[in-house]
Amino acid sequence: MSGKRVAVISLGGALALGCLTASAAPTLADCDGAFATSLHAAPAVEAHAYWLNRQLIKWPGANAAGGVFKLYYSATAQLQAAQGSRVSGADGAIALSRFDGSVPADVAQRFKFVGNGEVLAVAKADAARVPAALQQQVLLVLEAEDGTIRDATALQLAGALDDIYASAAKSDDLGITVGVRDVAFKLWSPTAQNVALCTYASGTSKAAAITPMTRDDSTGIWSARAGGAYYQYLVDVVTPSAGLVRNLVTDPYSISLTTDSKRSYIADLSAAKLKPAGWDKTPAPKKVAAQTDMTVYELHVRDFSINDSTVSTAHRGKYAAFAESKSNGMKHLAALSKAGMTDIHLLPVYDIGSVPEQGCVTPYIPAAAPDSEEQQAAVAKVKAVDCYNWGYDPFHYNAPEGSYSSDPADGAKRIVEFRQMVQALHKTGLRVGMDVVYNHTFIAGQNEKSVLDRVVPGYYHRLNAKGGIERSTCCDNTATENLMMGKLLVDSVALWTKQYKIDSFRFDLMGHQPRAVMEQLQARIGKQINLIGEGWNFGEVADGARFVQASQLSLNGTGIGTFSDRGRDAVRGGGAGDSGTQLISQQGYINGLVYDANEQAGQRPVADLLHASDMVKVGLAGTIRNYPLTIADGRTVALQDIVYGGNQPAGYASEPGETVNYVENHDNQTLYDINAFKLPQATTARERAQVQMLGAAINAFSQGVAYFHAGFDILRSKSLDRNSFESGDWFNRLDWSYQDNYYGTGLPPAEDNGKDYALIKPLLRNASIKPAPADIAYARDAFRDLLSIRSSSTLFRLRSAEDIKQRLRFFNTGPSQVPTVIAAHIDGNGYQGARFKSITYLINVDKVAQRITIGEEKGRNYQLHPVHTSMAAADKRVASEAKYDKNTGTYSIPARSAVVFVEN
Repeated sequence: MSGKRVAVISLGGALALGCLTASAAPTLADCDGAFATSLHAAPAVEAHAYWLNRQLIKWPGANAAGGVFKLYYSATAQLQAAQGSRVSGADGAIALSRFDGSVPADVAQRFKFVGNGEVLAVAKADAARVPAALQQQVLLVLEAEDGTIRDATALQLAGALDDIYASAAKSDDLGITVGVRDVAFKLWSPTAQNVALCTYASGTSKAAAITPMTRDDSTGIWSARAGGAYYQYLVDVVTPSAGLVRNLVTDPYSISLTTDSKRSYIADLSAAKLKPAGWDKTPAPKKVAAQTDMTVYELHVRDFSINDSTVSTAHRGKYAAFAESKSNGMKHLAALSKAGMTDIHLLPVYDIGSVPEQGCVTPYIPAAAPDSEEQQAAVAKVKAVDCYNWGYDPFHYNAPEGSYSSDPADGAKRIVEFRQMVQALHKTGLRVGMDVVYNHTFIAGQNEKSVLDRVVPGYYHRLNAKGGIERSTCCDNTATENLMMGKLLVDSVALWTKQYKIDSFRFDLMGHQPRAVMEQLQARIGKQINLIGEGWNFGEVADGARFVQASQLSLNGTGIGTFSDRGRDAVRGGGAGDSGTQLISQQGYINGLVYDANEQAGQRPVADLLHASDMVKVGLAGTIRNYPLTIADGRTVALQDIVYGGNQPAGYASEPGETVNYVENHDNQTLYDINAFKLPQATTARERAQVQMLGAAINAFSQGVAYFHAGFDILRSKSLDRNSFESGDWFNRLDWSYQDNYYGTGLPPAEDNGKDYALIKPLLRNASIKPAPADIAYARDAFRDLLSIRSSSTLFRLRSAEDIKQRLRFFNTGPSQVPTVIAAHIDGNGYQGARFKSITYLINVDKVAQRITIGEEKGRNYQLHPVHTSMAAADKRVASEAKYDKNTGTYSIPARSAVVFVEN
């Protein structure tokens, strides 16, 4: 028991006590009480000062001339510190001195973003008092010589907690550990004055027991042993916004929960009852030897089956739908797997806060015109209580989401059914990836669905200069640079890897996380678990303002992949944030830029098309830094020396596995929808399907990871919705019977799209844009052909930057090129898995057939790729019209087609 003590009842208590309890101990009734109880309210005070470590404090902007600094504390949160008066309500104070030494280099680096100001120090004699002070309300006060207040601020405490309780990061048993006779519970809550454990016999019954927890003063971890089926914690803690409160809260390390995440579930994940039959003996597919082998299909659990009549009614929209192997949806995934798809990436499947797990509402959608507002109005009316959300709303990181379970009330059911889903996909030959969101939480503060911030208030989230939570991600940003938030990320991913056999992870807004934490994760789980993510550089962390980010330009050499916007924007045209006439006028490489101008594009210079062609080649070369490309002006330059977006290098990756190529994902308009804006209105539906497959071909042939959005292959439309995260089932439907792509099913939700309704309405009314079932079937089959071509040879999946430099060569470059044709040669001589001596691929985005002559290609023994000449080939034009003239090196390529020639 050395270093540990059980919290006891006290109305005051000496500051030196490690566990200071400033209120009456909780009772069993509290376990069934409100989610938060005020023990002593206190107004919020801005936190301008920073604990740098256990000794040093920095207060930017403080006018310190001639003043005296003190830390005042109150166990009952009764401090009052109005300027010109004296501090009242304090239990005591710690005097601070001005620090004239050098701040330790690691500390200075961590807090480099903090503005200039006074650095203050706690005297060595008072150092032992700091941990107990952190369990209380604390204000840093600048006093005049007469003791009146000149200024006062609260403090941001992460620096002190990470220093004092650094050993907590070594704990490997936070959460629960099920033993033979009882269960061990551990919660990191170093600023709590008291923590008690509530246990329950079921998810709805009254509390069965309350057990006081013991605090380890060296780690700040509270522990207890008890029995039960479900549990919660009662945490007495001072919060920045509400004073001293008693929070009834679930476990941040919950492995499962009851309905709507009201209580945490007690179980051993290795128990036989939580494993579907054959779980331990079902291996993951061995399709990915290198990260560049990954070909990914991004899929939302509910989207997958909610609209599939071949799935049993009870399983639609649920994990269990994946176990119905004879459904249309699973047949579709099986066909993709056979063609060469390697991974299914599931949009968030951890516990989310935005969907009711019981009683969610399915709106009635009226039959209305293609451009009617009625459909979106019906969706919007119930969006807060309906059954739909993408799920970028983390509630509990380590537990499966309950709305996808057949019985969210049963904590075991979601575990078993999640594993059945993974098992079914593995049996289908598909690895399973998770979309994870460690950059923000659903909510914070004293809200009921706040977990981390009610356990250690003010610690887990990234704060601004006033102590408010940063929200650049959309929501309450987490601070993964703080020791225990970084640990939670690593522990969580490790759990999903071990307990659910997850093969790969996609990190949402990964650039908001430190590179160092991602490298810690790699060391923990091994590089055989593939890591990719969004490396966007923005917000309060942009350009390394707080740490070296896990962003596009900062991950070189890690092997972690980031999504590339270089090729994406060139292919699609414009940018993700476009609105108004830009949606139409900013055409891209595949949808008519210069060569097939739409009605509002105007006369764009050929230079724009040439530049787009160069940027497409950047993507095809894996976006690696040092690949030499002959660009439109005739110069040969490294990709990193081509400027993108005003001030960024076009080539940014060290190795191809660090690039994720895509032309569509869940964000923004689908490619079919963006092409509805950009292609000339006279473009036929079959031609639109061909354009869609041009995007697929560019993605499939690009070195690096190939990433596709579910339904891309069947011309998925969201009726022009640019942001369908809460647009309900209606705007997110998939039709695995291939009869409809759901274009023209009503105006998309007004909140994100209303400003563009004048442009959208005539497009939705245009019935000729909507594909027929034959067009959908063509795209489906053409996409599978492209997957088969990509999977047929490692030449489309080269392992290293050096391989790309040595083996990939572009023809038809420079100022005299035919700008609508991409021509590339890949040397397969002696390359493992190449299958062919060499490959030449050509992509003609033009609306007319093209012929190009490449002198270096004369005298080769080229044949069309076997996929093209198969009786089952989708695009029959290739076999009949695509030609190679051996005598001249001339290629003839049909309009809007991608053709691969191989040399055996």
